[in-house]
Amino acid sequence: MSPAGTWGLLVETTVGTGQRKHVETHVVAHVTGSRQEALAELERRARAHSPAHPLSPKRRRLLRTGDGFLLVVDGSWQSFATRFTVAELLEDSDAPREPEPVVEETPAEGPDVEGPPAERPDVEGTPPAPPRPTPEQPAERDADGVPVLPSWLGRSDLS
Repeated sequence: MSPAGTWGLLVETTVGTGQRKHVETHVVAHVTGSRQEALAELERRARAHSPAHPLSPKRRRLLRTGDGFLLVVDGSWQSFATRFTVAELLEDSDAPREPEPVVEETPAEGPDVEGPPAERPDVEGTPPAPPRPTPEQPAERDADGVPVLPSWLGRSDLS
């Protein structure tokens, strides 16, 4: 039995027609578990897959390969192939980072949670928005006249 890990489910499909026919690859999902579990999910997706080409399918064949499945759909003039592959995820530059431990500090006085949203403590760990200028206090502007802090920053009705 394969050790538990994270497996990428890849779909390589033929797109376009004639001289513009080419293959595009997409990671459609990730499965955490054994390789057999990932293959089972991949087979389910391969059986349910309905490719965009050919427009008038004449014959459909699903074949098992060593690391996935190959779907061949014959059309009136051409055949189109879609390869379903399972691959172990070794590295992901865009993976969510592990959350850092939160150290709670006890303030001398409780936070003012009744104030406007920009003054409320942020629950998700990001720093609160800078204070917005009041009508009496003009906004700080760059040399070209653009406000340094945009007027929409910190508005709760935009989230």
